[in-house]
Amino acid sequence: MFSKVLVANRGEIAVRVMRACEELGVRTVAVYSEADKHGGHVRYADEAYNIGPARAADSYLDHESVIEAARKADADAIHPGYGFLAENAAFARKVEESEFKWVGPSADAMERLGEKTKARALMQDADVPVVPGTTEPADSAEDVKAVADEFGYPVAIKAEGGGGGRGLKVVHSEDEVDEQFETAKREGEAYFDNASVYVEKYLEAPRHIEVQILADEHGNVRHLGERDCSLQRRHQKVIEEAPSPALSDDLRERIGEAARRGVRAADYTNAGTVEFLVEDGEFYFMEVNTRIQVEHTVTEEVTGLDVVKWQLRVAAGEELDFSQDDVDIEGHSMEFRINAEAPEKEFAPATGTLATYDPPGGIGVRMDDAVRQGDEIGGDYDSMIAKLIVTASDREEVLARAERALAEFDIEGLRTVIPFHRLMLTDEAFHEGSHTTKYLDEVLDPDRIQAAVERWSPEAVADDDDDDEVTERTFTVEVNGKRFEVSLEERGAPAIPVGNASAGGSNSAGPRKRRDDGDDDSQQIIEGDGESVTAEMQGTILSVEVEEGDEVEPGDTVCILEAMKMENDVVAERGGTVSQVLVSEGDSVDMGDVLLVLE
Repeated sequence: MFSKVLVANRGEIAVRVMRACEELGVRTVAVYSEADKHGGHVRYADEAYNIGPARAADSYLDHESVIEAARKADADAIHPGYGFLAENAAFARKVEESEFKWVGPSADAMERLGEKTKARALMQDADVPVVPGTTEPADSAEDVKAVADEFGYPVAIKAEGGGGGRGLKVVHSEDEVDEQFETAKREGEAYFDNASVYVEKYLEAPRHIEVQILADEHGNVRHLGERDCSLQRRHQKVIEEAPSPALSDDLRERIGEAARRGVRAADYTNAGTVEFLVEDGEFYFMEVNTRIQVEHTVTEEVTGLDVVKWQLRVAAGEELDFSQDDVDIEGHSMEFRINAEAPEKEFAPATGTLATYDPPGGIGVRMDDAVRQGDEIGGDYDSMIAKLIVTASDREEVLARAERALAEFDIEGLRTVIPFHRLMLTDEAFHEGSHTTKYLDEVLDPDRIQAAVERWSPEAVADDDDDDEVTERTFTVEVNGKRFEVSLEERGAPAIPVGNASAGGSNSAGPRKRRDDGDDDSQQIIEGDGESVTAEMQGTILSVEVEEGDEVEPGDTVCILEAMKMENDVVAERGGTVSQVLVSEGDSVDMGDVLLVLE
């Protein structure tokens, strides 16, 4: 077994891996950005190394910084967790070619399964059913139309390197094909550095079923049963459970064996997840996630197997010490993602400070988190702050126990999805287990979510209804010689002029945009008195639709912002001439950042 493992990730999954290491007698190394210097994974690790500036996930995506941190720490293995570099074959290959052991599947296996058309062809050869469509990239919109002509609308255009709904576009008619084809390619390029797309028949109301697998370097492949991840919004899972309430014993067995055949054909090792869509009693291969999954926890609860420990053991060359017949599924388990989001506002990300953080406990309740009371939750990273896992002898008992646990969960200082989860436990379709992947986006009445927030998070409604005028006052302070801009809000106070204000009270420097230009705490001052167009949420600029000097009309789209896996048109509220464009494609922006100025 390894002596020291660097975990190339953050948050709860980093802590989860570190806990497994500790139980195996392995020391741990954390890496962190400036924004994470007080993060839970940094507190937990035996040692930690700064690998980047304050903003952004880019720190965790820097191959050389991560590997250099491993050298400084004298680690002998790197575990990527999920997200960030976990499915990056180029990074995996760099680790394989270095002095460190990669805790995951080989770079070759990741490449075989990472490109979806290659994976579909491989699965077909292994006699695993796939959704009807192409096994080669689509070169033009005409290829999309050809699939639709054969199988009918709707069809799905998917990015080759996609996942989590990014690069997925559903086409319902021929007149949508051209636009959606270009959008899917653009998203694929932006998120996965791969503009290739493929096309398949779009299933109208499927279940999302995935199978956890483990494979060692000695030719042994095991599946650990399935998980049902059908409760999703915008292709993002919110509640997962094991086993699925929707599968017959025969279908369960066929899916599990298909997953084993597929990963064996791919010469795959370590942990992974084979994802399927199930509709009308038939199942179809969707993709392989070549990493640990967020929802691995429910599989652990019903099998009694520690998946993360087995990742480490397999990477260390150990052989799986159990047969397929030894895998017993006992009881039922559900995972509730505790996201910092406002569910009644289409799950918009929320930020704040955990003034109160008091998670539930008791029999059958597991908490995976990396936060504590007093921590600040910003908008730089994923909105999930914790996972609540509830386990019992059967599904009915899980639902009752989850209701108790969620009622105990006390979080103050920012918005969360806990009221939504409590609603789902009273929802007839979810209670019966009859929901599909379309249930949240197309069936559930949004007014019920609003009512749930009003019932179980009344302080959030009160905050939204507070329409007192808010005055923001900005101060410049220095701490240990370092300059900071501090903004304070005061409700009901009169506005005050700042700087060289005119008689009318306007700031002669115009609006100001906070922006990281590679230098901590850098500020960009926008000249003039024009009207600024700002970001309504934290996200990434996918495209800028205007240039300086362009004339725009009210309602015109000026740029496209991606947030929470969705494209959002940023529109001008009034007409005018674009005097300044302050963002470019690929820029990360915070809520309130100025994107452009109109004169």
